[in-house]
Amino acid sequence: MEKTKVAVIGLGGIAQIMHLPALQKISNVDIVAVCDKDFNRAKTISKKHSIKHFFRDIDSLLSEVSVLDAVIIAAQTDVHAEIAIKCIEAGKDVFVEKPIARNYREALKIIETAEKHKKNLMVGMNNRFRNDVLIQRSFVRGNEMGELYYVKTGWVKMQSSNEKWFIEKETSGGGVFIDNGIVMLDLGLWMLNFPEVKSVSSVNYFHNTKSVEDSNIALIKFKNGAALTIEVSWSFLRGGELFYCNIFGTKGSSTINPLKIHKKMNNELFDITPKIPKSISSVIKNSYEFQLKHFIGSVRGSHKLVSSGKEALKVMQIVEGIYKSAKLGKEILFN
Repeated sequence: MEKTKVAVIGLGGIAQIMHLPALQKISNVDIVAVCDKDFNRAKTISKKHSIKHFFRDIDSLLSEVSVLDAVIIAAQTDVHAEIAIKCIEAGKDVFVEKPIARNYREALKIIETAEKHKKNLMVGMNNRFRNDVLIQRSFVRGNEMGELYYVKTGWVKMQSSNEKWFIEKETSGGGVFIDNGIVMLDLGLWMLNFPEVKSVSSVNYFHNTKSVEDSNIALIKFKNGAALTIEVSWSFLRGGELFYCNIFGTKGSSTINPLKIHKKMNNELFDITPKIPKSISSVIKNSYEFQLKHFIGSVRGSHKLVSSGKEALKVMQIVEGIYKSAKLGKEILFN
């Protein structure tokens, strides 16, 4: 069977450490080109990975590579919309790293373009593809925890990138929330099956940054009575990284990290957690591999897309509400 021809655009750490190695493990994928505004970086990486074509701009890539099925966009956030739209209009399926764009307006343009041209659009939310998260989600879908009414999420870690653009609002779209908070928001919404939002409340802190927030605490209330809390920070003074997604339902609960699942039966609470022997480093690495395999499968028509542009648009609408709440210092009501 013919291989799916893929190009990787934006060759920072995430592309080099995760995307390129993951794509090279997929037997039915051929990486035909790489692109980065740093031409020397593009040339060096193409040589390292034995990739034929390398470019400094997307226009040259699209005009000179004759056969190309899909692109992986891992460039800085302010160019996501421009690159994604050009690729979709050129007939390519698109995978774009989170966040899909700097704001709701840009995200909407990308999604409308994808719908118009009937192309696949997937947003990189690799935590959905973690082994422990997939097990947690399977228990949720199996109604093992009953009706969910509270999801508590958080991610406290060092800043993801030291590049200057990363902490400039004009290029990044925001700080720790649009970097890590958006991931936890997506995860919580996915577990709750994307219920309608009633309101959001949020607080930002700027302890070590000026243009963008380095800590955020948010509360999302839903029209069905459920609630989701998120805490993210680059600057909390604690030892080590903290990543968690804790779910509470009428029949039981589940936590990550580590994975624990408890279910109430005959008025007693039982631990029904399956065993996962893999280390956390393997969990993260595998999540990127599973994610890109899923995208390639969607491009080839094998299955329906997960983490779609439409879901990303719902996420971005809430993100804007969270930033508005923090700026105005009050709860923001949704229609």
